[in-house]
Amino acid sequence: MPAMEIKKNTEQKMTKSIESLKANLQKIRTGRAHPGILEQIYVDYYGNPTPLAQVANLGLADARTLTVQPYEKTMMGAVEKAIRESDLGLNPATQGTIIRVPMPALTEERRRELTKVVKGEGEDAKIAVRNLRRDANEALKKLAKDKDISEDEERRSQDDVQKMTDRFVTEIDKIVVDKEKEIMTV
Repeated sequence: MPAMEIKKNTEQKMTKSIESLKANLQKIRTGRAHPGILEQIYVDYYGNPTPLAQVANLGLADARTLTVQPYEKTMMGAVEKAIRESDLGLNPATQGTIIRVPMPALTEERRRELTKVVKGEGEDAKIAVRNLRRDANEALKKLAKDKDISEDEERRSQDDVQKMTDRFVTEIDKIVVDKEKEIMTV
Protein backbone atom coordinates (compact mmCIF):
# COMPACT_ATOMS: atom_id res chain seq x y z
CA MET A 1 0.00 0.00 0.00
CA PRO A 2 1.82 3.11 -1.25
CA ALA A 3 0.11 5.59 1.12
CA MET A 4 1.37 3.61 4.15
CA GLU A 5 4.91 3.66 2.73
CA ILE A 6 4.77 7.43 2.28
CA LYS A 7 3.63 7.92 5.88
CA LYS A 8 6.26 5.51 7.19
CA ASN A 9 9.09 7.18 5.22
CA THR A 10 7.92 10.61 6.33
CA GLU A 11 7.89 9.55 9.97
CA GLN A 12 11.42 8.12 9.65
CA LYS A 13 12.68 11.36 8.09
CA MET A 14 10.97 13.46 10.79
CA THR A 15 12.63 11.29 13.45
CA LYS A 16 15.99 11.97 11.79
CA SER A 17 15.24 15.71 11.93
CA ILE A 18 14.70 15.40 15.70
CA GLU A 19 17.96 13.43 16.08
CA SER A 20 19.79 16.08 14.06
CA LEU A 21 18.35 18.83 16.28
CA LYS A 22 19.50 16.98 19.42
CA ALA A 23 22.99 16.53 17.97
CA ASN A 24 23.19 20.23 17.05
CA LEU A 25 21.97 21.33 20.49
CA GLN A 26 24.49 19.07 22.21
CA LYS A 27 27.27 21.15 20.65
CA ILE A 28 25.90 24.33 22.22
CA ARG A 29 27.72 24.99 25.43
CA THR A 30 25.83 25.27 28.70
CA GLY A 31 27.26 26.19 32.09
CA ARG A 32 28.27 22.58 32.71
CA ALA A 33 31.15 20.76 31.10
CA HIS A 34 30.48 17.70 28.94
CA PRO A 35 32.86 15.89 26.56
CA GLY A 36 30.43 16.30 23.62
CA ILE A 37 31.54 19.92 23.34
CA LEU A 38 34.96 18.80 22.09
CA GLU A 39 33.61 16.31 19.51
CA GLN A 40 33.60 18.81 16.64
CA ILE A 41 37.31 19.62 17.11
CA TYR A 42 39.71 18.11 14.59
CA VAL A 43 43.41 17.51 15.30
CA ASP A 44 46.20 17.34 12.74
CA TYR A 45 47.20 13.67 13.17
CA TYR A 46 50.20 12.94 10.95
CA GLY A 47 48.88 15.27 8.25
CA ASN A 48 45.24 14.12 8.43
CA PRO A 49 42.46 16.07 10.17
CA THR A 50 41.15 13.58 12.73
CA PRO A 51 38.31 13.98 15.29
CA LEU A 52 39.70 14.65 18.78
CA ALA A 53 37.83 11.64 20.20
CA GLN A 54 39.87 9.34 17.92
CA VAL A 55 43.27 10.57 19.17
CA ALA A 56 42.47 11.16 22.85
CA ASN A 57 40.35 9.96 25.73
CA LEU A 58 37.79 12.65 26.69
CA GLY A 59 36.45 12.82 30.23
CA LEU A 60 35.21 14.99 33.10
CA ALA A 61 37.37 15.99 36.06
CA ASP A 62 34.49 17.88 37.70
CA ALA A 63 31.38 19.88 36.73
CA ARG A 64 33.45 22.68 35.16
CA THR A 65 36.58 20.88 33.90
CA LEU A 66 37.10 18.51 30.98
CA THR A 67 40.10 16.20 30.73
CA VAL A 68 41.75 15.19 27.48
CA GLN A 69 44.34 12.42 27.56
CA PRO A 70 45.99 11.82 24.15
CA TYR A 71 46.73 8.19 23.34
CA GLU A 72 50.20 9.23 22.14
CA LYS A 73 52.37 11.62 24.18
CA THR A 74 53.66 13.18 20.96
CA MET A 75 50.13 14.48 20.27
CA MET A 76 49.96 16.68 23.43
CA GLY A 77 50.97 19.89 21.63
CA ALA A 78 48.75 19.30 18.59
CA VAL A 79 45.70 18.48 20.76
CA GLU A 80 46.21 21.53 23.00
CA LYS A 81 46.66 23.77 19.93
CA ALA A 82 43.51 22.39 18.27
CA ILE A 83 41.42 23.07 21.41
CA ARG A 84 42.84 26.58 21.82
CA GLU A 85 42.26 27.48 18.14
CA SER A 86 38.70 26.12 18.06
CA ASP A 87 35.88 28.68 18.11
CA LEU A 88 34.77 27.50 21.57
CA GLY A 89 36.82 30.08 23.51
CA LEU A 90 38.53 27.47 25.68
CA ASN A 91 41.99 27.74 27.25
CA PRO A 92 43.50 24.26 27.86
CA ALA A 93 46.36 23.66 30.31
CA THR A 94 48.72 20.68 30.19
CA GLN A 95 49.42 18.81 33.43
CA GLY A 96 51.74 15.88 32.81
CA THR A 97 49.98 13.47 30.45
CA ILE A 98 46.57 15.12 30.81
CA ILE A 99 45.23 18.32 29.28
CA ARG A 100 42.73 20.07 31.55
CA VAL A 101 40.13 22.27 29.86
CA PRO A 102 38.36 24.56 32.37
CA MET A 103 34.95 25.74 31.21
CA PRO A 104 34.53 29.47 31.83
CA ALA A 105 31.27 30.54 33.45
CA LEU A 106 28.76 31.98 31.00
CA THR A 107 27.74 35.61 31.35
CA GLU A 108 24.06 36.56 31.33
CA GLU A 109 24.51 38.19 27.93
CA ARG A 110 26.17 35.07 26.47
CA ARG A 111 23.38 32.87 27.88
CA ARG A 112 20.79 35.03 26.10
CA GLU A 113 22.74 34.77 22.83
CA LEU A 114 22.88 30.99 23.19
CA THR A 115 19.11 30.78 23.77
CA LYS A 116 18.63 32.68 20.49
CA VAL A 117 20.88 30.12 18.76
CA VAL A 118 18.82 27.29 20.33
CA LYS A 119 15.56 28.87 19.12
CA GLY A 120 17.07 29.20 15.63
CA GLU A 121 18.04 25.51 15.61
CA GLY A 122 14.52 24.62 16.75
CA GLU A 123 12.99 26.75 14.01
CA ASP A 124 15.22 25.06 11.40
CA ALA A 125 14.06 21.64 12.64
CA LYS A 126 10.40 22.74 12.41
CA ILE A 127 10.97 23.95 8.85
CA ALA A 128 12.51 20.58 7.96
CA VAL A 129 9.51 18.74 9.44
CA ARG A 130 7.04 20.99 7.59
CA ASN A 131 8.93 20.46 4.32
CA LEU A 132 8.63 16.71 4.86
CA ARG A 133 4.88 17.14 5.43
CA ARG A 134 4.59 19.09 2.17
CA ASP A 135 6.53 16.41 0.26
CA ALA A 136 4.34 13.65 1.72
CA ASN A 137 1.13 15.52 0.85
CA GLU A 138 2.33 16.09 -2.71
CA ALA A 139 3.13 12.38 -3.07
CA LEU A 140 -0.34 11.49 -1.74
CA LYS A 141 -2.01 13.92 -4.19
CA LYS A 142 -0.08 12.33 -7.03
CA LEU A 143 -1.26 8.85 -5.97
CA ALA A 144 -4.88 10.08 -5.88
CA LYS A 145 -4.49 11.79 -9.25
CA ASP A 146 -3.09 8.58 -10.75
CA LYS A 147 -6.08 6.70 -9.20
CA ASP A 148 -3.74 4.52 -7.07
CA ILE A 149 -5.66 5.53 -3.94
CA SER A 150 -9.15 6.93 -3.37
CA GLU A 151 -9.79 10.58 -2.45
CA ASP A 152 -11.01 9.48 1.00
CA GLU A 153 -7.81 7.54 1.58
CA GLU A 154 -5.80 10.55 0.41
CA ARG A 155 -7.66 12.80 2.89
CA ARG A 156 -7.21 10.31 5.74
CA SER A 157 -3.51 9.94 4.94
CA GLN A 158 -3.04 13.71 4.82
CA ASP A 159 -4.75 13.98 8.22
CA ASP A 160 -2.37 11.32 9.58
CA VAL A 161 0.62 13.20 8.16
CA GLN A 162 -0.67 16.42 9.78
CA LYS A 163 -1.07 14.70 13.16
CA MET A 164 2.44 13.31 12.82
CA THR A 165 3.76 16.79 11.96
CA ASP A 166 2.00 18.31 14.99
CA ARG A 167 3.48 15.62 17.24
CA PHE A 168 7.04 16.26 15.98
CA VAL A 169 6.68 20.07 16.20
CA THR A 170 5.50 19.69 19.82
CA GLU A 171 8.51 17.48 20.55
CA ILE A 172 10.85 20.06 18.97
CA ASP A 173 9.30 22.80 21.14
CA LYS A 174 9.84 20.68 24.27
CA ILE A 175 13.50 19.97 23.37
CA VAL A 176 14.14 23.69 22.75
CA VAL A 177 12.50 24.73 26.06
CA ASP A 178 14.52 22.12 27.97
CA LYS A 179 17.79 23.31 26.38
CA GLU A 180 16.93 26.96 27.14
CA LYS A 181 16.32 26.06 30.80
CA GLU A 182 19.65 24.22 30.87
CA ILE A 183 21.47 27.25 29.43
CA MET A 184 19.79 29.81 31.69
CA THR A 185 20.41 27.77 34.86
CA VAL A 186 23.32 29.33 36.72
